[in-house]
Amino acid sequence: MYKLCDHLSDDEIKKLKAKKKEKMSRRVLLELMGVRRDTYKRVRGAIRRK
Repeated sequence: MYKLCDHLSDDEIKKLKAKKKEKMSRRVLLELMGVRRDTYKRVRGAIRRK
C-alpha cells in the first residue's frame, strides 16, 4: 500500500504532525465557515442586507 510518509524525510513528517495539533478557537472556525457573514436579499431589484 502506498503511503505518503514513505517518501518524506523525518523532519518533514514532524512538521506535518505539528500542523495537525494546531488548535483554533470556536470563533475563528465559525469565521472560516462563513457563519457570521452578512446575508443579502433582492428587494424590488435592489440588493439589501438582511
